[in-house]
Amino acid sequence: METIIIGLLIVALVASAFFNAVTWAFNGIAIAVLLVVWVVLMYNRLVQLTNQAKEAWSDISVQLKRRYDLIPNLVETVKGYAAHESSAFESVTHARTAAMSIGKEAPAAAHAQAESALSGALKSLFAVSEAYPDLKANQNFLQLQQELGDTEDKIQAARRFYNGTVMVLNTAVQTIPSNVIAGVFGFKPMDLFELSNGAEAEPVKVSF
Repeated sequence: METIIIGLLIVALVASAFFNAVTWAFNGIAIAVLLVVWVVLMYNRLVQLTNQAKEAWSDISVQLKRRYDLIPNLVETVKGYAAHESSAFESVTHARTAAMSIGKEAPAAAHAQAESALSGALKSLFAVSEAYPDLKANQNFLQLQQELGDTEDKIQAARRFYNGTVMVLNTAVQTIPSNVIAGVFGFKPMDLFELSNGAEAEPVKVSF
């Protein structure tokens, strides 16, 4: 009888150990699966934010190119009425050339500095136009003003959207625990598109 009881106890102990081992193995697998799912979700989130930021930057680039395209006609129109204001024309032309020469892969800070300089030059050009009533009444000049004003508004809207997206991305890249995934897969913070100072941060004001 004692032998039977001892045998049953041994069987019970073996069964308990087996079930404990199965439980631990199941828990380990469950934890591993949850970890993999979390890594995938965080990775996809970082990819999504990066792609959104790149798309937002593309929108900025489109509007900046539109501004570059408008400037030569604007300068030529003003020249027709104020040919002796050569310093204003040269400033705008040089600033436009400098802004256009920056490569697409350059950091946003480099673009922002060049765009700030161009905005300052354009403000000076419009200040010159204020002294010439005939120029201000010119239909071509008025149309260019309107198109440039619309472009400036779109640049500001695109800049705000880009900066908002980049701030969310940078927060994810720099904070725990998502920074672990960012470090493993090489995600880096992106530059904000901030203009150089408070005065230049205001868009070019186009008056009619």
